[in-house]
Amino acid sequence: MSGIPVGEVHDVVVIGAGPVGQNVADRARAAGLDVAVVERELVGGECSYWACVPSKAMLRPVIAVADARRVGGAREAVTGRLDAAATFTRRDGFVSDWDDDGQAGWLDRIGATLVRGHGRLDGPRRVAVSTPGGGRVALTARQAVAVCTGSRAALPDLPGMADARPWTNREATDSHTVPGRLAIVGGGGVGVEMASAWQGLGAAVTLLVRGKGLLPRMEPFVGELVARGLTEAGVDVRTGVSVAALCRTGGTGPVTLLLGDGDELEADEVLFATGRAPLTDDIGLDTVGVTPGSWLDVDDTCRVKAVDDGWLYAVGDVNHRALLTHQGKYQARVAGDAIGARADGRPLNTAPWGAHATTADARAVPQVFFCDPEAAAVGLSTEEAERAGHRVQAVDVDLGQVTGAGLYADGYRGQARMVVDLDRGHLLGVTFVGPGISELLHSATIAVAGEIPIDRLWHAVPCFPTISEVWLRLLEAYRDQGPAEHFAR
Repeated sequence: MSGIPVGEVHDVVVIGAGPVGQNVADRARAAGLDVAVVERELVGGECSYWACVPSKAMLRPVIAVADARRVGGAREAVTGRLDAAATFTRRDGFVSDWDDDGQAGWLDRIGATLVRGHGRLDGPRRVAVSTPGGGRVALTARQAVAVCTGSRAALPDLPGMADARPWTNREATDSHTVPGRLAIVGGGGVGVEMASAWQGLGAAVTLLVRGKGLLPRMEPFVGELVARGLTEAGVDVRTGVSVAALCRTGGTGPVTLLLGDGDELEADEVLFATGRAPLTDDIGLDTVGVTPGSWLDVDDTCRVKAVDDGWLYAVGDVNHRALLTHQGKYQARVAGDAIGARADGRPLNTAPWGAHATTADARAVPQVFFCDPEAAAVGLSTEEAERAGHRVQAVDVDLGQVTGAGLYADGYRGQARMVVDLDRGHLLGVTFVGPGISELLHSATIAVAGEIPIDRLWHAVPCFPTISEVWLRLLEAYRDQGPAEHFAR
């Protein structure tokens, strides 16, 4: 990949070659447009090398062993500790040892031009790239520039933070050594996943949460069950705790966390999982009248509202609609198709269906956290639905009462909830928590995205004996609780 000459003109310039930027490029190329993709780090982005892929590669052995220990007969065969070195080797394979030749080659195969370097907007439709060798490449876009730069870990401004050299998701997913004691600050998705992973790999983990519980954006019972599972695995879960300051002795020794209540906690490493910030502070937004470092407000085709003439798109994390790789890729497909349609003078397909829909539908956003137990949800929680003005009914089922769940694990513990729109008779949201429930979520996503009537769901027959039979139990519970007009079978 030798790059392109100075002053090259393309139909579309994409800044950021993570999964989101790749999908924008792919859809724009499929529409016959000429595309250049700019990347300052590794082609494949945060998800491929420091987030989704390596974290799940680390978690899978931990969860596999935990699942085996929940089954009589298999439990007796699990006699040793998890092999951390083998786990790291397997993870390194999934991230190609942090070598992006394969993903760079994919861009080449679809006919996109890769430009390595730091891309910054340089006025309308222009991108200036500072290359690794100290050069400068000027790009101009005939049709669109798509900002797909993602997000970074947001660290709180605490005394001693710089000297403490805290882990973020990057160090937590690329380390090759297991710290003896690991403090994790934050009870969201990264916090609970890394608590499961590193406790399973042999670290003594303390999870510090400022709020009342874990995973606060999900149904309350989710955080309760996840906290119970982590505690039983050996994690020291502390809620209602804040960090006031940090100190690392001599720059190489243990790190001491001064807690808000005056107590101290000593650890070998500390991971901050306290949120994300947009990677938009150094991409030239000021040259097009937008505040650097801000989240970018977009319409449903991912065009930035604050920029005239509709040439600037912001896709994925940077628009703050859903900081999830799969949702970013979905937005990218929508944006790429919209760019292609506009370039060709075709009307947009604004229907919320079809392979080439050009507006994004945010009613059914799924998310899974691969902690132990797993937590998954799509659509609205009960509180969110009520706050939005819907008349709803929450229907709960103990997953442990489902035959397939009992076969999956002895003493299976979990819960399912569906949130029913009582006026329209379909689901607004579904939540699951328990071992092995992540693969249930897509059926829930289909039900919510498709607004499938409850009466019709009776005819989607789950196989016996699977955990999916929870759907039948949910419908039966709704029949027994709900108004007579919804009793149809």
